[in-house]
Amino acid sequence: MASTPSPVAIITGSSRGIGAACARELALAGYRVVVNYLNNAEAAEHVCSSIIDNGGEAITCQANVGNRSDRERIIQQTHDAFGRLDLLVNNAGITSQGRRDLLEATEESWDMVFDTNLKGPFFLSQLAAKQMLSNQCGPNGVIVNINSISSYAISENRADYCIAKAGLETMTKVFASRLASEQILVYEVCPGVIASDMTAPVKEKYDRLISEGLSPIQRWGTVEDVATAVRILASGDLSFSTGERLNVDGGFHIRRL
Repeated sequence: MASTPSPVAIITGSSRGIGAACARELALAGYRVVVNYLNNAEAAEHVCSSIIDNGGEAITCQANVGNRSDRERIIQQTHDAFGRLDLLVNNAGITSQGRRDLLEATEESWDMVFDTNLKGPFFLSQLAAKQMLSNQCGPNGVIVNINSISSYAISENRADYCIAKAGLETMTKVFASRLASEQILVYEVCPGVIASDMTAPVKEKYDRLISEGLSPIQRWGTVEDVATAVRILASGDLSFSTGERLNVDGGFHIRRL
């Protein structure tokens, strides 16, 4: 009897930060990994090489998830390299351009943020689900959306980002409902304050807030914390759960008096 081939994962925006940590963690869990990047080919190759040096399999794929032809290329290159798809991690994201006050927000920032943070994940998930359904053997797959506490904790200078992330929560539920009968599970991971290059400019602010009790667990989260959550959801062990959110936020979501 032929053995089931090693599963394959696409992680968007995985040349750095949370995405890179997810790529490495999933490779250790036995996934063959597609490392997607937008501009930094060197960083993506470094992630890919580190996986291969540790005995894993990985390729890089340059693509802008906000662009239709690029999304199609991610799926095609994945199929050409590995012949199947088992996991999509929608991680690629950008913050509000210029972090402008709500009354100064621009359409240009809105379009960029929504293309990357909501439209891209939506239509890439559509393509990925179809590819998962064409797998010849094994479970059909898992989709994990990397969301944010900004989906419910608003910032007036990042309105477009917060609204797009709120949309991603609903998108998770819609896909979970539609794909349940196809044996594709859909989840979202909701990171809180995570130490990364994206949060580096506001480190002083969040150092203070954390010390003042922003969350019950009083430390910065790490990209590895998020990657561990993704690995757990990707395992398929939670086979009677879908559409769920896994908070990786030190308990920030708990409402306290």
